[in-house]
Amino acid sequence: MNIFASYADHVRAAVRALADQGHLPAGLDLDRVVVEPPRDPSHGDLATNAAMVLAKDAKAKPRDLAEKLADELRKAPQVAKVDVAGPGFINLTLSPAIWPEVLSAVIGDGMAFGAADLGRGHKVNVEYVSANPTGPMHVGHCRGAVFGDTLANLLAFVGYDVTREYYINDAGAQVDVLARSAFLRYREALGEDIGDIPEGFYPGDYLVPVGQALAQQYGTALRQMPEAEWLPLVRSAAIDAMMVQIRQDLAALNIGHDVFFSERTLTTGATDRVAAAIAALEAAGQIYEGRLPPPKGAPPEDWEDREQTLFRSTAFGDDVDRPLKKSDGTYTYFASDIAYHHDKFLRGFTDLVDIWGADHGGYVKRMQAAVAAITGGKAALDVKLCQLVRLFRNGEPVRMSKRSGDFVTLRDVVEEVGRDAVRFMMIYRKNDAVLDFDLAKVIEQSRDNPVFYVQYAHARCHSVFRNTAAVLPSFDVSLAGAAGADLTKLTDPGEVDIIKQIAIWPRIVEQAAIHHEPHRVAFYLYDLASAFHAQWNRGKDSPHLRFIIEKDLLMTSARMALVHGVATVLGAGLGILGVEPVLEMR
Repeated sequence: MNIFASYADHVRAAVRALADQGHLPAGLDLDRVVVEPPRDPSHGDLATNAAMVLAKDAKAKPRDLAEKLADELRKAPQVAKVDVAGPGFINLTLSPAIWPEVLSAVIGDGMAFGAADLGRGHKVNVEYVSANPTGPMHVGHCRGAVFGDTLANLLAFVGYDVTREYYINDAGAQVDVLARSAFLRYREALGEDIGDIPEGFYPGDYLVPVGQALAQQYGTALRQMPEAEWLPLVRSAAIDAMMVQIRQDLAALNIGHDVFFSERTLTTGATDRVAAAIAALEAAGQIYEGRLPPPKGAPPEDWEDREQTLFRSTAFGDDVDRPLKKSDGTYTYFASDIAYHHDKFLRGFTDLVDIWGADHGGYVKRMQAAVAAITGGKAALDVKLCQLVRLFRNGEPVRMSKRSGDFVTLRDVVEEVGRDAVRFMMIYRKNDAVLDFDLAKVIEQSRDNPVFYVQYAHARCHSVFRNTAAVLPSFDVSLAGAAGADLTKLTDPGEVDIIKQIAIWPRIVEQAAIHHEPHRVAFYLYDLASAFHAQWNRGKDSPHLRFIIEKDLLMTSARMALVHGVATVLGAGLGILGVEPVLEMR
């Protein structure tokens, strides 16, 4: 039951009624009309911008149009009051009778309350993490991993057929550096003194086991080979070892992918898929041979003015056309990325979501241009950038990990504070804002620690059920038992506020999914937990507000239903975040 969607339908019906009466032109575009919670709860239960966004096309003053719409909306079911505010906003106050209906819907739907068929089974590809396989995952990767996984959960919750994908960047110079770094550790494993790790190599001791495994497998044989022979062998072994580590790191966060796609396969299979993608663009007239102007400012030393193969990305909104081949004839990274996204499209995906680090922000326009071109406009790419994570302990910056050499690993953080704290806090800020993560604060048992506060609310709900069963052994505290409660007894303002907060959940889910903003779920859960904790505390001071009233079983039954409503929504929301909805706090 989504009251916001229901009353949006009533608003649209009011617009059509005014059109039928000749007060408005027919066929107005209603896409921008929204129904949402008012900024100030004292203004009512719902607010709509209909008059504001339709006034221009209707050739009417917003305030005048709002008054006409208000007259129609007063006829809608369970509308107690309609007010026009400011230049033309419309606020609706609903009849108290609607709130028991909302809670009844939660009891009936259970964990499916708030779920929708927004996606209608449509396929969507969410690619996230995709860290270079050159070492263990660090805390910066952690944010993108949690964001992508949570978004995938959210999209699945609203009816999309979601594929979770990891793009393995196993081609290019960085994996050759990895191989040479692993070869040093191989020589070390054979007893050679390798001295200090040369600058430009990967210094972390996570490559020591790789070197030892190579020594055990090959003995001294690799030492006898020229680099051209040992490099592919060591590279393959090192990449495989790193991907094992990466999968284990992700598993520590309860993250798994459906597809691990190797960049190397784009050019090593039976078909050169990069060449095929370039040919497809050429056939569409999107490729030409030309010269690019030098970069703005002082040209870099390695810039060369030359004829090259260019993609017309400016035709799709990019700032400059982009090269697809290097001077030595090999493909650019961009060309490989075009082929990779083309492969997604050929696999049946027209909705693509990529989660990248903020340092890739300059790459977004060209990639969106490429997807539009290579798919003929049939696919859309949404790129979400995750800003960096700054790690602290009691306000002091955390030093780098010795194991990694130059960064703090994801595993270090998960082992110190736990998976739930990491997952919740990585979402408890919008993805495009820098996140300060304090290892001490996230394990505090206080209201200032959101993950504790929300989990504590869920645990408190279940403590109510346990206490009720202890005090009233014959009382049915189950969700099924709550289905028969008289919910009209829930008239206390605190109880009604909780139900109103619950009523927002379906809209939160819908909007978070539409805009690919899972942080909205985390923010909402904190607000719902706050409302529940507040009512709990009121019961401490006023015994008649307690959840268990031994002498009034009808009221107790109604309040058990309320607690079930809170626990159900908290449980569903935590499930989307990948956080355990604990039953008791220890």
